[in-house]
Amino acid sequence: MFSKGQWVFAILFAVVFFVVIAYTYRRDLKLHKKYYKGTIWVLIAFISFIAFIAMLKFIFM
Repeated sequence: MFSKGQWVFAILFAVVFFVVIAYTYRRDLKLHKKYYKGTIWVLIAFISFIAFIAMLKFIFM
């Protein structure tokens, strides 16, 4: 379905993309800690809400 060149490009692109994202995150880590303090609770609330909706779906279906 894909040629060998397309697979090589996809793998290289994914590796370079991951490296750039990791480098950028590490560079901005101080800013993240300063401005996004406490956002873990928003993530926990969001995941809990989605789990609650899924639980309701399986209970009432």
